[in-house]
Amino acid sequence: MSSKAYLNQAIASHLIEMKAEDKPDKEVLIFENGEHGEDILTYESLYKNSNRIARLFLDSGLRKGDTYAVFMRNHPEFVYAMLAGPVIGAIMVPIDPRNRGDRLRFLLQNSNAKAVLVSGEMLEQLAPVLDKVPNVKLVCVAYRPEHDVPVSSDYPSLNEILDKDSWDVVPQQIMDVRQPMQIIYTSGTTGDPKGVMVRNNRFGLYNIATRLVWKYKPSDVLYTGLSLTHGNAQAVTLFPSLSTGTKAVFSAKFTKSRIWDICRKYGCTSFSLLGGMMSGIYNQKSKETDGDNPVRTVMSAGTPVSIWKEFEKRFDVKILEWYAAIEGGFAYNPPGKGPIGSFGKPLPGMMEFRVVDENDKQVPDAETGELIIKMTRGDTKVDYHDLPDASEEKTRGGWLRTGDLVKKDSKGWYYFICRKGSELRRAGDFIQPDHIEKVIGEHPDVSEVCVYGIPSASGAPGESDLVAGIAPVEGKSIDLKSIYDKCKNDLEPNFIPSYLQLVEEIPKTISEKALDRVLREQFSLDGDRVYRLEDYT
Repeated sequence: MSSKAYLNQAIASHLIEMKAEDKPDKEVLIFENGEHGEDILTYESLYKNSNRIARLFLDSGLRKGDTYAVFMRNHPEFVYAMLAGPVIGAIMVPIDPRNRGDRLRFLLQNSNAKAVLVSGEMLEQLAPVLDKVPNVKLVCVAYRPEHDVPVSSDYPSLNEILDKDSWDVVPQQIMDVRQPMQIIYTSGTTGDPKGVMVRNNRFGLYNIATRLVWKYKPSDVLYTGLSLTHGNAQAVTLFPSLSTGTKAVFSAKFTKSRIWDICRKYGCTSFSLLGGMMSGIYNQKSKETDGDNPVRTVMSAGTPVSIWKEFEKRFDVKILEWYAAIEGGFAYNPPGKGPIGSFGKPLPGMMEFRVVDENDKQVPDAETGELIIKMTRGDTKVDYHDLPDASEEKTRGGWLRTGDLVKKDSKGWYYFICRKGSELRRAGDFIQPDHIEKVIGEHPDVSEVCVYGIPSASGAPGESDLVAGIAPVEGKSIDLKSIYDKCKNDLEPNFIPSYLQLVEEIPKTISEKALDRVLREQFSLDGDRVYRLEDYT
């Protein structure tokens, strides 16, 4: 029997301490670094290194309720830092490494972060904003050999902390599962992001999903290149691995060109994607070996309907589609159970879904409305950091307002339509961008596509002209006429984009959703890289 009987495995740092005693040498996480090798983490290394950082926090003046930011890609130091907070009750603020400038300043300032743990490669982005965030008292840098960044004398090195042979071990100080663990910021597709308070008990909810939904087996090997700053990578890959001991492999960032080679190398049986990423993989040039891989299930949130069947067939996988938001709510469509295109049904006995109109009146089946969600046990609550009015409005009337427009069929399967306020209509037709994106994405010179709308030149209220933001395959130039020719052959006339907008890459949110807002801001009718349909007809 473990001598750690006083610990609560529903709190992540407690669980790791228990596992480190029972299975210290169990290899549980692998961080692959391509040509630079790999880092293999055991339960013992996870416990010791996270405890070393907990000691750093205490020695630097951080206490229960204080916040600290972690600004890096997927590296071992990220997980050590995440597990350090619950030891003393400090609250982690994971910051996606794509943030910089005013956005980065906002996140550090809004969260009132007292410390920042940053990887060396991100220091160049962090340093210019530090003068504007006086709340940050400690910056500690993790230097990775693959980054080849010189050690700075301005900030302490996290490497030295982690290399200590001895330190004053920190006992677990938090026993309350309601103690906040993280502040995870929303994507901010329509403005400044909101920080969602995530408590220790969320770890227990992830364990329920592991048991009822993901159903990983001990022989499985999980993989993700999604950022650990996002709830998806934590819920689908990291926390299931930590709690069950199922091995998980991480890349520093998503790589559509290497994903299958990585899965073959490590024998990965499952990986997690978001919809736009799936299109990027599908748009890669077909190979005879596409179906020769160990992956059985792809955990996907937002699979484009237009490529669902083709993706499964080409890569010989099954798709488990699911839906969730960091504020709450969960639904899933097990492989082969529900209809193609549905994100599933809610977990039975845990929450209730409704589809309502603007007056909160439930709409009939097959009609589109906003999805609202209510927990069947306990209160339905969202705790936005420092935004009590927004928190209350989000759960007005005891229902979580998702802001997502969906529809439900007669058998209870739900289908995502779009975000509220982002509907596309052209000459009376409602446009589904994913179909257009599939057609353009099949062009051999196209890497990524995002189709969005701008106000129609006709001035018709609610009508849009279509723009296709296109990123070329690296090293290739795009023959625009051939793209328009393909659109004319494969799309109805009303679905052909009025404009092509060439970009180096499609801007995305932390959750890998295309930021059409940014493309729209960059769009100009007389822009150098904007091309009109009428010029190619």
